[in-house]
Amino acid sequence: MKKILVAMFLMVSAFTQAQHYVLDSIEKADSKLIDFGENVLKYADDSPYFSYFFSQLDSLYNGDKKKLHIFHIGGSHIQADIYSNKLRTYLQNMNDVSISQRGFVFPYHLAHTNNPTNYRIEANNEKWKGYRCSRRDSVVWGLAGITAEFKDEIDTIYVKSNYKNYTDKDYCYNKLRVFYNTWDKDYELRVLEKELVDEIIVDSVYAYRQFNFKTDIDSVAVEIKLKSEVVGKNHASFYLMGMELMNDEPGIEYTSIGVNGASFKSYNKCAYFEQQLKLYEPDLFIISIGTNDAYTYHFDEEKFRENYDNFIQMIQRVNPQCAILLTVPNDSYFKRKYANKNTQKEQRIILELAQKRQMAVWDFYAVMGGLGSSQKWYRNHLMPRDRIHFTHLGYSIKADLLLSALVRQWERTTNRPEESLLTHFKSLDE
Repeated sequence: MKKILVAMFLMVSAFTQAQHYVLDSIEKADSKLIDFGENVLKYADDSPYFSYFFSQLDSLYNGDKKKLHIFHIGGSHIQADIYSNKLRTYLQNMNDVSISQRGFVFPYHLAHTNNPTNYRIEANNEKWKGYRCSRRDSVVWGLAGITAEFKDEIDTIYVKSNYKNYTDKDYCYNKLRVFYNTWDKDYELRVLEKELVDEIIVDSVYAYRQFNFKTDIDSVAVEIKLKSEVVGKNHASFYLMGMELMNDEPGIEYTSIGVNGASFKSYNKCAYFEQQLKLYEPDLFIISIGTNDAYTYHFDEEKFRENYDNFIQMIQRVNPQCAILLTVPNDSYFKRKYANKNTQKEQRIILELAQKRQMAVWDFYAVMGGLGSSQKWYRNHLMPRDRIHFTHLGYSIKADLLLSALVRQWERTTNRPEESLLTHFKSLDE
């Protein structure tokens, strides 16, 4: 599996350097592969949460200056931040007030795993060790579901908000939050260009140190240093749980959270997940967890239902008005040999939970053709041999399909003419 993920990352990295964000990749796919009748947000018509969200999104589209926060969580599909970043770019480029801060990110390179290409956080990787909530590790995890451990004496972290992103305007920030184990006092954290810093805030409840800057910046160097009095002694590790690149601009913030191999059980291990989510109170939360839950010989339907429902209720505790989009995982193969029938069971459970909680479902399993369809997508070069992940074109098609479903529901909810918004998004190009 590790070799497969590396190969996928290399293919995706090459693609993103020349990618165009226009809604045309669907046209490059064999229409027989896609059930366009299923490409809708099921039950959204009857959801008060989605009615409210689309009214707020429509207001922002009309030029009103307000903030909307979208969260998208999953496993390796989301960690790579390919199709989620395409959605981010569509939404943040729709007008002059739609781009907000880059927001919460994780320095995956420090945890020795693949990092999205649209931002860059660098340090001496040899001094860091990574822990994913999807593995049998036991460290402190927060919202990212992955933690980078530092036990050395000193290092410098370079934080760049722009790398290979495709937004019309560059991301900038005037505040930087660093999430870590603030309760341990063995390390000092400081910005090397101290003249940039206006104020420092430490919050032990949400476990972060925040640097407020005197001006907008797009890069900064942060030094982590072991205090002199504990050098040569037993000392606590520094556990980096994430960063947030913040500014005061209105618009859409799109946070993607992904961990290779993650399931609901994985995120349940993250002690600070709900606590740190309270900082954001998301307006739309897209759940794309389930592929790894289904990757087993012994799928426990009731446990999956319980974990999924508990996750929905956790989001609602954080923001009772949040619209939650449940997505059915793609068809996949188990051990490269068998079409995974467990996804059919997940599909039924997800549809039932959406109706129970008055939320919506994007049934990508049905959109791509149901059981065994990943073999057809593989034959058409839209999935690699594992028939779990996607090629660069496959991810692009997936993003365009989801945006199409979102926009059509937006048109329906706000009584806009059919295809009016979709025509607008089809005109976006870099």
